[in-house]
Amino acid sequence: MFSLKEKSAVITGGGSGIGRAISVLFAKAGATVHIMELNADAAADTVKEITGAGGKATAYSCNVSDQQQVLDIYNKIGEIDILVNNAGIAHVGEVTTTSEADFEKIFNVNVKGVYNSLFAAIPLMKSKGKGVILNMASIAATVGITSRFAYSMSKGAVYSMTLSVARDYLNDNIRCNSISPARVHTPFVDGFIAKNYPGKEEEIFDKLSKSQPIGRMGKPEEVASLALYLCSDEAGFVTGCDYLLDGGFVKLNN
Repeated sequence: MFSLKEKSAVITGGGSGIGRAISVLFAKAGATVHIMELNADAAADTVKEITGAGGKATAYSCNVSDQQQVLDIYNKIGEIDILVNNAGIAHVGEVTTTSEADFEKIFNVNVKGVYNSLFAAIPLMKSKGKGVILNMASIAATVGITSRFAYSMSKGAVYSMTLSVARDYLNDNIRCNSISPARVHTPFVDGFIAKNYPGKEEEIFDKLSKSQPIGRMGKPEEVASLALYLCSDEAGFVTGCDYLLDGGFVKLNN
């Protein structure tokens, strides 16, 4: 079950955290993995881990907000069965403390970056007669999170794009779903805490962990496992769905 043998999978932001976990697991499941990543060193490390275990992977240095870069890479890859839109950045701020530059940066990576990959990948999937797309949304798409104005905006857009793509390409045999994680413990989270709460790292980590009713943050591997199911043939009847992966945050945090 959940074999991706002979499948070609593109994973944006596959160099670290959730993207790296998805890349490694997809390769173990038999996929040829194409990692699109701004951080070339991180992408190379992921490729090394995959190929060292006998898997197939290639890294492409890419700014997902640059449409021409994205198009050039997809045309080079040529054949795509699976797209995982995972690349994204965060921001802390209310609307009045979010600068125009910060708002545009979040939009360009988290929204335009997803659009660019969709724009490039869907014609390739249509020519093949099938495809699977998985977008990384967030609980912030549907729940009010304090001081996450721009980030929440961007993930709401990802959620909406998921529904639109799922509807528009039903007849092309292209499925599109999203995952909405709560806090997942990644190097990104550690860096975020260190930057915004210097000297209070342990305290904030504990507080953020306990904000999930289950009492901890998620693991990248747990997100990867759900991603593997949703991108496999076993999930062939699943499209237009968003999956909460949140330790009970949305439904149980009363």
